Amino acid sequence: MNAFRLSLFYAAYFAMGGFMLPFFPVWLEAKGLTAANIGIVIGMATFVRVFSNPIIAHIADRRGTRKPIIIILAVLAVLFFSFYAVAHSFWPILLVTILFSSCWGATQPLGESLTVLTAKQGKANGGGFEYGRVRLWGSLTFIVTAVGGGKVLADYSPDAIMILIYAMVVLMVGVALFLPNTRAGKASGKGFPIAPLLRNKAFLQVLIAAALIQASHAVYYGFGTIHWQRAGISDTVIGVLWAEGVVAEIILFIFGAAVLRRSGPMRLIIIGGLAGILRWIGTGLDDSLPVLFVLQALHGLTFGATHLGVIQFISDKVPDELSATALSLN
Repeated sequence: MNAFRLSLFYAAYFAMGGFMLPFFPVWLEAKGLTAANIGIVIGMATFVRVFSNPIIAHIADRRGTRKPIIIILAVLAVLFFSFYAVAHSFWPILLVTILFSSCWGATQPLGESLTVLTAKQGKANGGGFEYGRVRLWGSLTFIVTAVGGGKVLADYSPDAIMILIYAMVVLMVGVALFLPNTRAGKASGKGFPIAPLLRNKAFLQVLIAAALIQASHAVYYGFGTIHWQRAGISDTVIGVLWAEGVVAEIILFIFGAAVLRRSGPMRLIIIGGLAGILRWIGTGLDDSLPVLFVLQALHGLTFGATHLGVIQFISDKVPDELSATALSLN
């Protein structure tokens, strides 16, 4: 039952992402924002999480609980996202993006921490579940909404995408209410719990490696759809390209436990980095559809392998009472 409820969390979170990641930049362009301004908005959505995620995760670790904070964040995300309806130029859109991202972005590491804790406690009691088998439901809903979003964008204005995104954010409130209330020990000591994590050499290496690999996706997330539109690729096919990358991710998550037993988390992160070198060089050199379909399959490694490696490393090496803070840095 806990696995089902956590699967719903990932399904809701990434259903929203399937609409927003590919098509939010298109809405920004329709609002008249320049490429530079779109880059600032997309970049700020990520940058604000560098500060908000650890602060919110710190609160969760100090309290030893995740569910109530996820509920509060989801409600605030609904409130802040509604202001996009009256934001029609760069500065108002930027402000709304900062407010919304500071809440929505923090729900993921808290949800990841809740999943890891619930799985570990379940296994300790003779039950439990594999992380990848729960996380893959987020990838599945991402596929559905990315493909569906491409179809919607082909038939309607970008405003229709924003309505669908808002619906997914509202859905998260309902899902959050039914999350398991798994608790960890409260983080002890004074000061910010990031300090002992950053003194851990192995954790610091994993953090830097994963950050660099995930940061390599930034231009793809921000301008991939716009670039492909200008290359003459239809919105429907663009949705399929996004979905294809996530299919590869799902395959990895299905076999995640077996892959981790054979490779270990560190080797998975290295594989993700090597795949990223190949993927982004190829994407920059050739935007023909046959090549793009081959390169998009590497998303299963550039994102999937890296993410799975980090989650397993934190589960193995980081104390439960610091897991939210550790995951917020990823």
